[in-house]
Amino acid sequence: MADFLPMTATLAAKKMELPGVHTLSLALETRAPFDFDFGQFNMLYLFGAGEVAISIMGWDQGLLQHTIRAVGRVTRPLVDLEVGQQLGLRGPFGQGWPLAKLQGKDLVFITAGLGCAPVVAAIHHAVANRDKYGRIVILQGVKHHADLLWQAQYRRWQTLGKCQVLLAASEENRHRHRWRLGLVTELLELAEFDPANCAVLMCGPEIMMLAALKQLARQQVGDDAVYLSLERNFQCGQGLCGHCQLGPYFVCKDGPVFHYPQVKPWLGQEGV
Repeated sequence: MADFLPMTATLAAKKMELPGVHTLSLALETRAPFDFDFGQFNMLYLFGAGEVAISIMGWDQGLLQHTIRAVGRVTRPLVDLEVGQQLGLRGPFGQGWPLAKLQGKDLVFITAGLGCAPVVAAIHHAVANRDKYGRIVILQGVKHHADLLWQAQYRRWQTLGKCQVLLAASEENRHRHRWRLGLVTELLELAEFDPANCAVLMCGPEIMMLAALKQLARQQVGDDAVYLSLERNFQCGQGLCGHCQLGPYFVCKDGPVFHYPQVKPWLGQEGV
Protein backbone atom coordinates (compact mmCIF):
# COMPACT_ATOMS: atom_id res chain seq x y z
CA MET A 1 0.00 0.00 0.00
CA ALA A 2 1.33 3.42 -0.91
CA ASP A 3 2.27 5.87 1.81
CA PHE A 4 1.40 9.43 0.84
CA LEU A 5 3.98 10.87 3.27
CA PRO A 6 7.69 10.65 2.41
CA MET A 7 9.88 8.25 4.34
CA THR A 8 13.59 8.84 4.68
CA ALA A 9 16.02 6.83 2.59
CA THR A 10 19.81 6.83 2.73
CA LEU A 11 21.95 6.31 -0.35
CA ALA A 12 23.93 3.19 0.53
CA ALA A 13 25.57 2.60 -2.86
CA LYS A 14 25.66 4.13 -6.33
CA LYS A 15 26.73 2.51 -9.59
CA MET A 16 27.18 4.16 -12.97
CA GLU A 17 25.58 1.93 -15.62
CA LEU A 18 26.30 4.28 -18.53
CA PRO A 19 27.36 7.93 -18.66
CA GLY A 20 24.42 9.82 -17.18
CA VAL A 21 22.68 6.66 -15.95
CA HIS A 22 23.12 5.49 -12.36
CA THR A 23 21.56 2.85 -10.13
CA LEU A 24 20.89 4.11 -6.62
CA SER A 25 20.69 1.52 -3.83
CA LEU A 26 18.65 2.87 -0.92
CA ALA A 27 18.38 1.87 2.72
CA LEU A 28 14.87 2.68 3.93
CA GLU A 29 14.39 4.10 7.41
CA THR A 30 11.03 2.52 8.21
CA ARG A 31 9.85 -0.19 10.54
CA ALA A 32 6.92 -1.13 8.33
CA PRO A 33 7.50 -3.75 5.58
CA PHE A 34 7.99 -2.20 2.16
CA ASP A 35 6.25 -4.42 -0.38
CA PHE A 36 5.77 -3.66 -4.05
CA ASP A 37 4.51 -5.29 -7.22
CA PHE A 38 6.78 -5.57 -10.24
CA GLY A 39 6.06 -2.59 -12.49
CA GLN A 40 5.17 -0.12 -9.73
CA PHE A 41 7.08 3.12 -9.11
CA ASN A 42 8.17 5.35 -6.25
CA MET A 43 8.22 9.12 -5.99
CA LEU A 44 11.77 10.16 -5.03
CA TYR A 45 12.04 13.55 -3.33
CA LEU A 46 15.04 15.82 -2.95
CA PHE A 47 14.71 18.96 -0.86
CA GLY A 48 15.10 22.09 -2.99
CA ALA A 49 14.79 20.18 -6.28
CA GLY A 50 11.40 18.48 -6.20
CA GLU A 51 9.97 15.03 -6.74
CA VAL A 52 10.12 12.55 -9.63
CA ALA A 53 8.55 9.17 -10.43
CA ILE A 54 11.10 6.35 -10.83
CA SER A 55 10.38 2.67 -11.57
CA ILE A 56 11.31 0.21 -8.83
CA MET A 57 14.09 -2.12 -9.98
CA GLY A 58 13.88 -4.46 -7.00
CA TRP A 59 15.86 -5.47 -3.93
CA ASP A 60 19.57 -6.24 -3.80
CA GLN A 61 20.94 -7.40 -0.46
CA GLY A 62 18.24 -5.54 1.43
CA LEU A 63 18.64 -2.31 -0.54
CA LEU A 64 15.90 -0.89 -2.77
CA GLN A 65 17.17 -0.07 -6.26
CA HIS A 66 16.18 2.60 -8.78
CA THR A 67 17.97 3.24 -12.07
CA ILE A 68 17.89 6.90 -13.08
CA ARG A 69 18.89 8.82 -16.19
CA ALA A 70 20.05 12.36 -15.35
CA VAL A 71 17.93 14.50 -17.68
CA GLY A 72 16.05 17.04 -15.58
CA ARG A 73 16.03 19.37 -12.59
CA VAL A 74 15.30 16.53 -10.14
CA THR A 75 17.10 13.57 -11.70
CA ARG A 76 20.40 15.41 -12.12
CA PRO A 77 20.83 16.24 -8.42
CA LEU A 78 19.56 12.77 -7.50
CA VAL A 79 22.38 11.04 -9.37
CA ASP A 80 24.84 13.58 -7.95
CA LEU A 81 24.09 12.44 -4.39
CA GLU A 82 26.97 10.95 -2.45
CA VAL A 83 26.82 7.73 -0.45
CA GLY A 84 25.46 8.51 3.01
CA GLN A 85 23.25 11.39 1.91
CA GLN A 86 19.50 11.20 2.36
CA LEU A 87 16.41 11.69 0.21
CA GLY A 88 12.67 11.27 0.57
CA LEU A 89 10.63 8.42 -0.87
CA ARG A 90 6.87 7.93 -1.27
CA GLY A 91 5.31 4.78 -2.60
CA PRO A 92 4.91 2.33 -4.03
CA PHE A 93 2.32 3.65 -6.48
CA GLY A 94 0.32 2.32 -9.39
CA GLN A 95 -0.59 -1.07 -10.80
CA GLY A 96 2.09 -3.63 -11.65
CA TRP A 97 2.38 -6.62 -13.96
CA PRO A 98 -0.18 -9.39 -13.21
CA LEU A 99 2.45 -12.13 -13.06
CA ALA A 100 0.43 -14.44 -10.81
CA LYS A 101 -2.38 -14.75 -13.37
CA LEU A 102 0.10 -15.30 -16.21
CA GLN A 103 1.51 -18.56 -14.85
CA GLY A 104 1.62 -21.36 -17.42
CA LYS A 105 2.00 -18.95 -20.34
CA ASP A 106 4.97 -18.03 -22.52
CA LEU A 107 6.19 -14.58 -21.44
CA VAL A 108 7.29 -12.13 -24.14
CA PHE A 109 9.05 -8.98 -22.90
CA ILE A 110 9.36 -6.16 -25.47
CA THR A 111 11.33 -3.10 -24.39
CA ALA A 112 13.34 -0.23 -25.82
CA GLY A 113 15.99 2.05 -24.34
CA LEU A 114 15.82 2.76 -20.60
CA GLY A 115 12.17 1.76 -20.94
CA CYS A 116 13.37 -1.70 -19.95
CA ALA A 117 13.52 -0.66 -16.27
CA PRO A 118 9.82 -1.41 -15.46
CA VAL A 119 10.19 -5.04 -16.59
CA VAL A 120 13.61 -5.98 -15.21
CA ALA A 121 12.23 -7.02 -11.81
CA ALA A 122 9.50 -9.01 -13.59
CA ILE A 123 12.10 -10.83 -15.72
CA HIS A 124 14.10 -11.66 -12.58
CA HIS A 125 10.94 -13.05 -10.98
CA ALA A 126 10.08 -15.16 -14.04
CA VAL A 127 13.63 -16.53 -14.24
CA ALA A 128 13.68 -17.32 -10.51
CA ASN A 129 10.32 -19.14 -10.86
CA ARG A 130 11.17 -20.93 -14.08
CA ASP A 131 8.80 -23.85 -13.46
CA LYS A 132 5.75 -21.59 -13.31
CA TYR A 133 6.02 -20.20 -16.86
CA GLY A 134 6.55 -21.46 -20.39
CA ARG A 135 9.18 -19.96 -22.64
CA ILE A 136 10.67 -16.58 -21.75
CA VAL A 137 11.41 -14.30 -24.70
CA ILE A 138 13.23 -11.01 -24.11
CA LEU A 139 13.34 -8.48 -26.95
CA GLN A 140 15.37 -5.34 -26.30
CA GLY A 141 16.05 -2.46 -28.67
CA VAL A 142 18.52 0.43 -28.34
CA LYS A 143 20.06 2.93 -30.73
CA HIS A 144 23.62 1.62 -30.37
CA HIS A 145 24.79 -1.64 -28.80
CA ALA A 146 26.78 0.32 -26.20
CA ASP A 147 23.52 1.85 -24.95
CA LEU A 148 22.33 -1.47 -23.52
CA LEU A 149 22.10 -1.42 -19.75
CA TRP A 150 23.05 -4.50 -17.71
CA GLN A 151 24.81 -6.30 -20.58
CA ALA A 152 26.17 -9.04 -18.30
CA GLN A 153 22.62 -9.76 -17.18
CA TYR A 154 21.42 -10.18 -20.76
CA ARG A 155 24.33 -12.52 -21.50
CA ARG A 156 23.37 -14.65 -18.51
CA TRP A 157 19.75 -14.81 -19.59
CA GLN A 158 20.90 -16.00 -23.03
CA THR A 159 22.39 -19.11 -21.41
CA LEU A 160 19.19 -20.22 -19.68
CA GLY A 161 17.06 -23.02 -21.03
CA LYS A 162 13.79 -22.06 -22.72
CA CYS A 163 14.87 -18.43 -22.62
CA GLN A 164 15.43 -16.49 -25.86
CA VAL A 165 17.14 -13.09 -25.84
CA LEU A 166 17.03 -11.01 -29.03
CA LEU A 167 18.76 -7.64 -29.28
CA ALA A 168 18.41 -4.91 -31.91
CA ALA A 169 20.36 -1.70 -32.54
CA SER A 170 18.61 0.80 -34.78
CA GLU A 171 21.51 3.15 -35.55
CA GLU A 172 24.57 0.88 -35.74
CA ASN A 173 26.80 1.21 -38.80
CA ARG A 174 27.89 -2.44 -38.86
CA HIS A 175 26.77 -5.88 -37.73
CA ARG A 176 27.76 -7.12 -34.28
CA HIS A 177 27.64 -10.61 -32.83
CA ARG A 178 24.15 -11.55 -31.57
CA TRP A 179 22.76 -8.16 -32.58
CA ARG A 180 20.28 -7.43 -35.33
CA LEU A 181 20.55 -4.11 -37.12
CA GLY A 182 17.14 -2.47 -37.05
CA LEU A 183 14.16 -1.90 -34.77
CA VAL A 184 13.13 -4.03 -31.82
CA THR A 185 9.76 -4.68 -33.47
CA GLU A 186 11.54 -6.56 -36.27
CA LEU A 187 12.70 -9.12 -33.72
CA LEU A 188 9.16 -10.42 -33.28
CA GLU A 189 9.49 -12.41 -36.50
CA LEU A 190 12.38 -14.32 -34.87
CA ALA A 191 10.74 -14.80 -31.49
CA GLU A 192 9.77 -18.35 -30.55
CA PHE A 193 6.55 -18.44 -28.51
CA ASP A 194 3.00 -19.76 -28.70
CA PRO A 195 0.67 -16.97 -29.90
CA ALA A 196 -2.30 -18.87 -28.48
CA ASN A 197 -0.79 -19.19 -24.99
CA CYS A 198 1.38 -16.18 -24.28
CA ALA A 199 1.45 -12.89 -22.42
CA VAL A 200 3.26 -9.87 -23.82
CA LEU A 201 4.73 -7.35 -21.35
CA MET A 202 5.80 -4.22 -23.16
CA CYS A 203 7.27 -0.84 -22.24
CA GLY A 204 9.11 1.94 -24.00
CA PRO A 205 8.19 4.74 -26.42
CA GLU A 206 4.56 4.59 -27.51
CA ILE A 207 5.52 4.75 -31.18
CA MET A 208 7.46 1.51 -30.66
CA MET A 209 4.57 -0.11 -28.81
CA LEU A 210 2.10 0.82 -31.54
CA ALA A 211 4.35 -0.75 -34.18
CA ALA A 212 4.79 -3.87 -32.04
CA LEU A 213 1.03 -4.16 -31.55
CA LYS A 214 0.52 -4.23 -35.31
CA GLN A 215 3.13 -6.95 -35.71
CA LEU A 216 1.67 -8.97 -32.83
CA ALA A 217 -1.74 -8.83 -34.51
CA ARG A 218 -0.17 -10.14 -37.73
CA GLN A 219 1.26 -13.02 -35.72
CA GLN A 220 -2.20 -13.85 -34.33
CA VAL A 221 -1.55 -12.60 -30.79
CA GLY A 222 -4.83 -11.42 -29.31
CA ASP A 223 -5.30 -8.04 -27.62
CA ASP A 224 -6.15 -9.81 -24.35
CA ALA A 225 -2.60 -11.21 -24.19
CA VAL A 226 -0.93 -7.78 -24.11
CA TYR A 227 0.01 -5.58 -21.14
CA LEU A 228 1.62 -2.14 -21.48
CA SER A 229 3.58 0.06 -19.09
CA LEU A 230 2.82 3.64 -20.09
CA GLU A 231 4.79 6.78 -19.34
CA ARG A 232 3.22 10.16 -18.64
CA ASN A 233 4.03 13.26 -16.59
CA PHE A 234 3.62 11.88 -13.05
CA GLN A 235 3.56 14.68 -10.49
CA CYS A 236 1.42 13.53 -7.58
CA GLY A 237 1.29 9.74 -7.93
CA GLN A 238 -2.31 9.71 -6.68
CA GLY A 239 -4.42 10.72 -9.68
CA LEU A 240 -5.18 14.16 -8.22
CA CYS A 241 -3.26 16.65 -10.37
CA GLY A 242 -4.49 15.40 -13.76
CA HIS A 243 -1.16 15.69 -15.57
CA CYS A 244 -1.11 12.01 -16.54
CA GLN A 245 -4.73 11.63 -17.67
CA LEU A 246 -5.35 9.20 -20.53
CA GLY A 247 -9.00 9.15 -21.54
CA PRO A 248 -10.90 8.24 -18.34
CA TYR A 249 -7.75 6.99 -16.60
CA PHE A 250 -4.91 8.46 -14.59
CA VAL A 251 -1.74 6.61 -15.55
CA CYS A 252 -0.06 7.07 -12.15
CA LYS A 253 -3.02 5.52 -10.28
CA ASP A 254 -4.79 3.24 -12.78
CA GLY A 255 -1.50 2.22 -14.43
CA PRO A 256 1.31 2.50 -15.27
CA VAL A 257 0.66 -1.12 -16.29
CA PHE A 258 -2.56 -1.48 -18.28
CA HIS A 259 -4.25 -4.38 -19.99
CA TYR A 260 -4.15 -3.33 -23.66
CA PRO A 261 -7.93 -3.60 -24.31
CA GLN A 262 -8.44 -1.16 -21.43
CA VAL A 263 -6.54 1.69 -23.13
CA LYS A 264 -6.74 0.72 -26.80
CA PRO A 265 -9.18 3.53 -27.78
CA TRP A 266 -6.82 6.22 -26.44
CA LEU A 267 -3.37 4.86 -27.18
CA GLY A 268 -1.54 6.94 -29.76
CA GLN A 269 -4.27 9.59 -29.97
CA GLU A 270 -3.01 13.18 -30.06
CA GLY A 271 -4.12 15.35 -27.17
CA VAL A 272 -5.00 12.35 -24.99
